Parts: sequence; structure tokens; C-alpha cells
Amino acid sequence: MSDNKYLVAIEDIELDGSYDFEFEDKIKELEDCEIRAELEFKNMGEFISAQGHVDGKITLECDRCLNKFCHTLNFDIDETFAKKSLYEDYGQELELSNSQFITDLEGAEEIDVYDLLYQSVILALPNKKVCGINCNEGYFVSEDKYKPHDSRMDVFKNIQIDKN
Repeated sequence: MSDNKYLVAIEDIELDGSYDFEFEDKIKELEDCEIRAELEFKNMGEFISAQGHVDGKITLECDRCLNKFCHTLNFDIDETFAKKSLYEDYGQELELSNSQFITDLEGAEEIDVYDLLYQSVILALPNKKVCGINCNEGYFVSEDKYKPHDSRMDVFKNIQIDKN
């Protein structure tokens, strides 16, 4: 669902050795997701490095109370793209280390920045989406007033202690 204005030509990156790209728009596939990103693409021979920072906001649904809330996005991007297909070079199974995750462009002439940002936002979302620290499934209670009731403890309310 990308637009031509979000495509970066590999030729432009190779021309100067680097290419700066600014993005300020919505990610339409995500609810109320507005982000701002500053990215720098660098030519590294057979690879292209994309580094930058993303900030913005997105509307999420709380996993506890199901209410919608605004979540702030603030993360860095550090991606590497292979200009040509890696499958030809690494046809056999290969174990990757932490710094070896590379997106294979498979000979494409452009990098889709919109898709890169969409995937990065998805990966930056918290595993457990909770609207607040005091979310109690729709009942917000301050910590000093929150006293959970355990019916097993009711037996201790009627104990009389002899003080002899």
C-alpha cells in the first residue's frame, strides 16, 4: 500500500554514498498511528544500511479492560539490506548471529520506506498492551485504596484471643 513518495532508489543512495529521508505521516493499516522518522541510508558495497529514529503515537486496545488508549512510540531503526539475492551466496542452511539479520532486496531497485516503518512499528509494540499501571480490568483504583478480598481469610475475622 506504499506510495511512490515513500520509495528510495538504490541508485540515489549509491550516487552520494548516503541518502537522508524524512517521514511524517500516518501508517494507514494501524489505528490512529502517526509517526515521524528520520532515516539515513548508507551504501556499503553489496549492502545498504538504514539507521534512524522514529517517534509518534498509536491507538491500542488494552488487553485487560479492552478500552482504547494512546501509546507513545520512541525507538531506533538499524536495518541492513542486501542488494542482490543472498540465496545464491548462502544456499545452504546458515546460523545467524544477532548482527546478521539482513533483508534481501532480491535485485530490487528501490527500498520501500513505508513498509520498513510499518514493520518496525509492529515490532516495537509491547507484548502486553495495558492502558495503565492501575488498570484493573475496567475498574481504576489507586494502590492505597485497592485491597483485594480473599474469602479464605474471613475465618480470621472471628478469632478471639485470650490475653491471660
